Parts: sequence; C-alpha cells; structure tokens
Amino acid sequence: MIFQTTKHSNLGEKLLHAKHSSGLDVYILPKSGFSKYYAVYATKYGSIDNCFKAVGDNEATTVPDGIAHFLEHKLFEQADGTNAFDQFSITGANANAFTSFDVTAYLFSCTDEFYVNLELLLDFVGKPHFTDENVAKEQGIIAQEIRMYDDDPNWRVYFNLLRGLYQKFPVRYDITGTVESISQITPEILNKCYDVFYTPENMLLFLVGDIDEVKAAELVDKHVRARGTEIERIYPDEPLDVSGDITQKLAVSAPMFYLGFKDTDISYNAGNPDGGERLLKRKLLAKISLEAFCGKSSELYTKLYEQGLVDDSFGHEVNFEKYYGFTALGGESRDPQAVKDAVAAHVAKIKQTGFNSADIARVKKMFKGGFLRRFNSIEGIGNNFMRNIFDDIDVFSTLSAYDKITDEEINKFFNEHFDVNRMVMSVIEPL
Repeated sequence: MIFQTTKHSNLGEKLLHAKHSSGLDVYILPKSGFSKYYAVYATKYGSIDNCFKAVGDNEATTVPDGIAHFLEHKLFEQADGTNAFDQFSITGANANAFTSFDVTAYLFSCTDEFYVNLELLLDFVGKPHFTDENVAKEQGIIAQEIRMYDDDPNWRVYFNLLRGLYQKFPVRYDITGTVESISQITPEILNKCYDVFYTPENMLLFLVGDIDEVKAAELVDKHVRARGTEIERIYPDEPLDVSGDITQKLAVSAPMFYLGFKDTDISYNAGNPDGGERLLKRKLLAKISLEAFCGKSSELYTKLYEQGLVDDSFGHEVNFEKYYGFTALGGESRDPQAVKDAVAAHVAKIKQTGFNSADIARVKKMFKGGFLRRFNSIEGIGNNFMRNIFDDIDVFSTLSAYDKITDEEINKFFNEHFDVNRMVMSVIEPL
C-alpha cells in the first residue's frame, strides 16, 4: 500500500492517502510530537439505508428501522463471549461508536498502545457474530434504550421536527427504530446488511497522530480483505411540501420547541462530478445565513431574548447531506408560537433588506476561526474529515470556499431556503 501525500502549506498540514488492495481508503493526518492518537473506522451506512439492492439481487431488500444502530451494538460482542469495549479498556483506550442517519463509525483515542488498539479495531469490526440468543438479548437492551428516548424531551422535539419536515424520506424515522421494528431483526437480516454495507469499498479508515504509516499499513494488510459488492440505495421520492407542525406533551418544566426549514435543492446528488464542491458550498451558505439570521449576536436573537421569549438554551444547527438538508433553531420558550411568528416576520424583513455586509464578514471570520481551531483536536479532525470524505468534500478547501462566497449568494440562498411555507414547528409542552 503506497501513500500519496498532499501538503496544505496554508494550514501547515499534510494528508496521506492510500487505496488498499481490498478497496479500503486509508487516510493519515500526521501530528508529529503529539502524545495522543485517534482512529475512526467508518462505513457509509446509516438509518436512512433501509431499502437497497446489491449486485446479484433480483429484488430490493427492505429492512426494519433501527437495524444500522442495532448492528453497531452487536459488532462489539465477540464469538468467545468477550466484548471489544473491555479489551480496549485494558490498554487504557477510550473506545466508542455511533450511528447517524448516513454513517456508522467505530473509534478510539489513546496515548499508549496505539497499534494494539488499531489491530483490535480492525479485528472486531471485521468479525461479526450473530446468533438467535445474542440478537434476542440485544433486542431487550435496545428496547429499553428506545423507551428511554421516547420519554426524552430533547430527543422527541428533534425527531418530531423531522417527522414534520419530511413525509416519506427515512430521515423522519428515529435512528434507534421502534420496539416493534427491532423485534423483527434476525441474524439473517444482520448478516445481509453487514455483507452489503461493511465492505472495504464502502468504508474508510482515518488515523490522526504521530503515526508510522508502514506499521498501520501492515495491520490493514493483516485484517482487511476484499469482498466488495456494489450497492444501489433506494430512497422514496420526497415531496417538496412539509407534513406540518407537531406538538407533544411530556414531563418538562417549560415548553421546548424546534423550528425547521426544509431544503429542496439536492441537485448535487445527481452524479455530478462537482457534487462534493456544490454540497460544501451549500453547507457553508446555510451556516453563514443561519448564524447571521439568529445567532447570539443577531438582531432576531436580541429581540427574542429581551422579550423573554428565549433564553441561553437557544441554538441552531445545519444538517445538509447528499440526500436531504434542513436548518433548525430552538430551545425553551414560554410562548413557542410567538417565537414562530417573530421568526416568520424576520424572514420577511431580511428578504426585503438583505443581510448587512459587516455581519456576513463577522460570521465568516468566526466560522473560519472555528475551522482552524478544530485542527488542535484530533477527535474533531478525524470526525470532520471522515464525514466530508464520504460526501466527496475536500476539507482543506473549506477556507477558500468561505472566501469565495459572496454576499449576493448568501442573500439568494436565504431567499430560497427560508421559505415559511416549508417551515415546521415541533413543540414539547408540559403535562
């Protein structure tokens, strides 16, 4: 395995990349002199991938919701009855895993025994072990987790928002699934999903630290074998319209709310060669316009705060991926409807006046500073690179992408994306 080096002098960083004979992409971001290491081994597979067709399949396979998350849990359990978490703890490593809408990742950080931990990571992810007994046991464990999330107001206000924004696209379903859906999971279904999505061609390994690439390559050679298959991911056609507002009552002391705007421009998914570049630009346009619109230094936030309609819990987020996109803002409020009305009124105002150029410049500077600071965190580096690589985005182009965005493009994006006809409110009210 021969690594190619790309140097980024403006950031003082370099990135090593090699394509293993198995098809696995291996990346190393060297951090000479760092005492800490980080590794993430990820597959482009998440909760939205519930319908697919592999090469050789005559028909599409539809699987129960929550299976990607279920599979993540099960991989830690080894055939000899041990758990990979326990083995990491012996070396003092901090191991974890997560499943998102479109990615499942296994990771660890450590200060010692990096290559021992790397071998453990490659080994356990590559050796699934599913039986009727251990699947039944996990169904009970995850069912308890699902019931806990069902009573978690932060979880419910967020996923209720997605149900309100999307009518068909599977981002509207809980990542964990439901108690009913996970009860349908069998070892055969788990093996099918593993064989389709946990192939080297659909995965990547990203390493950060003072790493010897020769030693890392030897471990990849030892544990990773080609067994690829092409995947056709099948998603429903999502209407442009939203489903509508959702209100639920739970045990909270004050109402909680989320307001979301559904994005409808996903033309970067049509196999365009510049898809990654266009997706990055759209993400940055969303981040800049949302921060300028309702960030803690914005006119809207100041007004809402002074009126007692929001407090320090107020925040916002951008979630733009290859197959879906939305912006959201929310927190606690004594009157969520008044917040919604104020947001709609401020949208109309900004569409008339446009953003202040000084505000846009300030927001750009803030985000660029945050991007540079992320290189001081090896976890932040690893996770950020992993997600962007899967989206065909060159992370090192982010700074120049900010500089290329014009005020006119930001205002144009705002006028298109912040459509009150595609705005949804999710509210959790006290019992």
